[in-house]
Amino acid sequence: MILTMLTILLKPLSSLSLPAIHRLGSLLGRIMFLLMPVSKQIITNNLVQSQLFHEKSSLDNAIRQTVIESGKSIVESLALWGKKDAEILAWVKSCKNWHLIDEAMAKNKGIIFLTPHLGCFEITSIFYGAKHPISVLYRPPKMQWLLPFIQAGRARHHITLAPANLHGVRILLQALKRGEAIGILPDQIPASGEGAWAPFFGKPAYTMTLASKLANKTGATIIMAFGERRADGDGFDIQLTSLAHGAIATPTLLNLAIEQQIAKNPTQYLWRYPRYKQRRHAMSKDSTTKVENTSLD
Repeated sequence: MILTMLTILLKPLSSLSLPAIHRLGSLLGRIMFLLMPVSKQIITNNLVQSQLFHEKSSLDNAIRQTVIESGKSIVESLALWGKKDAEILAWVKSCKNWHLIDEAMAKNKGIIFLTPHLGCFEITSIFYGAKHPISVLYRPPKMQWLLPFIQAGRARHHITLAPANLHGVRILLQALKRGEAIGILPDQIPASGEGAWAPFFGKPAYTMTLASKLANKTGATIIMAFGERRADGDGFDIQLTSLAHGAIATPTLLNLAIEQQIAKNPTQYLWRYPRYKQRRHAMSKDSTTKVENTSLD
């Protein structure tokens, strides 16, 4: 019932053009800037911590633009979940370095796509999933009634959703064993017992170990993926960057790779995400051990 109601409410949103969606998102961002001081403070603190902007004027401009881009991210994600694949794919204006995927597929060891909360991170898996199978790790929302809506919006042709638990890890491992691709948000805060503390822009952040373990165990090709927003709602450019073997061997190296990706377009990063927070909920010790010891055999 709730899923049906949300679908009805968001249908007008999903019928809008991308320029209209981004104009609406920009307005939402400006409202957030005025009415959500806590969110604004998190963005400010995280941008200051990043040291990507050294002058006050450039930092102030970055804060304002980041809030606007955050609004775009919210609205475009909701609209995207209600649109058909053909409409979404029409938003993608270019994909840079697709040859990296062809080269990775020839090795038949699988591909690990790392997609930080940068730009339109939702569109990258849909773009790839329109051509090839991909299993995408996701963390079920705290509000369980949202789960069917999220699953309906993300589980599309060739896309398999893998929950962030033991079952989901097995789905990812099996996909890599078949030579397929998997998608991970590498800057998502893991549950207690599923990560390690590592510097992120110079400050300790609880960082997932799963991506590093999967890469070390399988020898899969690691590709950073970024759905960069064009100006004025003109679409997206998919940016692909291949990482060398061992480039994310540790959580510290993983965070370094994420930092380098963010530096390409800092204001499109979701700086309001509480990256330096640790989740309270954890897997049981037995489940964590099983995840760490799961093999491809």
